[in-house]
Amino acid sequence: MKSAVETLNPTRVRFTVEVPFEELKDSLDAAYKKINQQVTVKGFRKGKIPARVIDQRFGRGAVLEEAVNDALPKFYTEAVNEAEIDVLGQPEVDITELKDGETLNFTAEVDVRPSIEIPDYAGIEVEVDAVEVTDEDVEKSVEQLRERFASTSPVERAAEDGDVVTIDLEAKVDGEILEDGIASGVSYTIGSGELLDGIDDAVKGLEAGGEATFSSELKGGSAAGKESEVTVKVSQVAARELPALDDEFAQLASEFDTLEELRADSRKRLANMKQYDQATQAQERVLEKLLELVEVPVPEKLLEDEINTRKHNLEHHQLGQMGLDLGKYLEIQGKTEEEFDAETREAAVKGIKTQFVLDELVKQEKLNVNQEELTEHLMRRAASSGMSPDQFAQAVVEGGQVPLLVGEVARGKALAVVVEKATVKDTNGEVVDLDEDDDAEQATDVVEAAEGTADEAAAEKAEG
Repeated sequence: MKSAVETLNPTRVRFTVEVPFEELKDSLDAAYKKINQQVTVKGFRKGKIPARVIDQRFGRGAVLEEAVNDALPKFYTEAVNEAEIDVLGQPEVDITELKDGETLNFTAEVDVRPSIEIPDYAGIEVEVDAVEVTDEDVEKSVEQLRERFASTSPVERAAEDGDVVTIDLEAKVDGEILEDGIASGVSYTIGSGELLDGIDDAVKGLEAGGEATFSSELKGGSAAGKESEVTVKVSQVAARELPALDDEFAQLASEFDTLEELRADSRKRLANMKQYDQATQAQERVLEKLLELVEVPVPEKLLEDEINTRKHNLEHHQLGQMGLDLGKYLEIQGKTEEEFDAETREAAVKGIKTQFVLDELVKQEKLNVNQEELTEHLMRRAASSGMSPDQFAQAVVEGGQVPLLVGEVARGKALAVVVEKATVKDTNGEVVDLDEDDDAEQATDVVEAAEGTADEAAAEKAEG
């Protein structure tokens, strides 16, 4: 077999392959055997029909077609391996010449991973938010904890903001009660915004036994997005009572003896959270700077496929679970379809560039992924997917996804290397020292977000 490669552009090549006819022998034998099992000829046992009879009855062309279809993937793979080219996606194959007993010639056009040159990235500088925990932040955190320990007691008065009401709901669309539009004994905190638009104004001022009707757009169910006439009846009004903010509350709500100890712990936890967010912000901004430094051609077919995948996942999984279609989603977001398409394209380009650049860095820095790192990543992905580690691992192995997970971890390590060499300062001008132990782990999350693989995993889980 002879093959030659022609570069059509930085992301696409054409293979020209010439195959001597004798190299088709195994595929021809397999073609005769396959046809033998599929057809019946009087006077011959099934599977024992001579080749000359098959040629006479069904045509030599049918045999050649079957043989060529069987052989092409093997010859194409040999040509790719010989050229040592990293191809992307499926090739477009064109048989240019097929002479029985003489030769098979074909061409194959396919997208390829572009050649990328990584410049010196040691000089990257980024600015991130300073880690500052205010007294207001601490009091808000303590207040949220206090809310969790609130108690309720029935009152004989009209409902007010903050009260917890027990209500029955009935929704009608075009005068017809919906099958899934009836709910009884629903507990609702006035002002929480957790139910329908307009319900707060409807129930405020009502006592137990009172009812009101209001119009609202349904957020879910069989008539999601439609305007509905909703009747709400209050069966109970209860006032919420917050515990006193004292040492006794600290002992009730935590392992601490005093309120001051609880506040100190809240301040520490908030600082840790903000430091984590700061590290993520640093990694995101370093990645953006790195991508700006590198010229990355993006294969059009790969980009088109990535855009379609992102749209499919959004429409059929994320929005479907919320009872929305794309039109309603865009209306809520205040975006036009053109703006949505432009944003999706931009995100897809960033995802592809991120993968190409970090993969090149993995090779350049000779980074490897050990079993411990892969297992840790697998467990984190399992937790985010809602599956047990064993279930997730089984799904990954059965789906042949292990190399993809290895790639994610390796790219996270590559980004961590760049972040380690970058200068990170906060908005106060102070140099930020990031925790190296958490860098690669966090960086993998940042890479997944940039590539969109987290969304894909969620979509695959929903589809499964």
